[in-house]
Amino acid sequence: MLRKLSWASAVALPVAVVTALISAPGSGAAAADLVPNLILPTETTLAGPSAEPARRFVANPMVQPIPDDSAPNSSVFGQGEESSETASLAQLVTQKSPPAYLSSEMRCLASAIYFEARGESLDGQLAVGNVVINRVQSGRFPASYCGVVYQPEQFSFVHGRSMPSVREGSSAWREAVAIAQIADDGSWKSPAPGALFFHATRVSPNWRLTRLARVDNHVFYR
Repeated sequence: MLRKLSWASAVALPVAVVTALISAPGSGAAAADLVPNLILPTETTLAGPSAEPARRFVANPMVQPIPDDSAPNSSVFGQGEESSETASLAQLVTQKSPPAYLSSEMRCLASAIYFEARGESLDGQLAVGNVVINRVQSGRFPASYCGVVYQPEQFSFVHGRSMPSVREGSSAWREAVAIAQIADDGSWKSPAPGALFFHATRVSPNWRLTRLARVDNHVFYR
């Protein structure tokens, strides 16, 4: 009989302990304490103040703007600036249509280009044309193209108030007219900007002026 009671007591004691644990308040926390290194499924760990928030990766679409082909490659096309649509001065000359009527002022400007730089490069012709324009704008010379061209002792092709006749059907004249238009509207930069004087390279006048550039057979000064 004593043996039976001892065996029953041995069985009853563990059962009582388990029952007490299950019925105890706050059993959730206690159950967690029984499992070492438990990590709950939250955004932070239980490591303490130094715990770092769980990293979240968000995929945002990257959209690159499509280049606008209609926009010009450079700034506004204006005085003394090359057009972004024009690759060369020669191309710009071909784009200039001969005017139906050439005013006396434009005829004077084209004549100066024709007689002073006929046969030279387009840059050389443009530089000569710009000297006439720069003089008109300077306030130191007559205020018109014809006034500058016919000013006494300035251009060797002028004799008194007359100049030689022009072969208006020639390609050289058409080119001079186109260059005069380009110089007048400022659609291409002069290779000798600001020049007011020039002379042929075959002479050396020893001017006390600021030399700007040599273009073809002329030297330009300010």
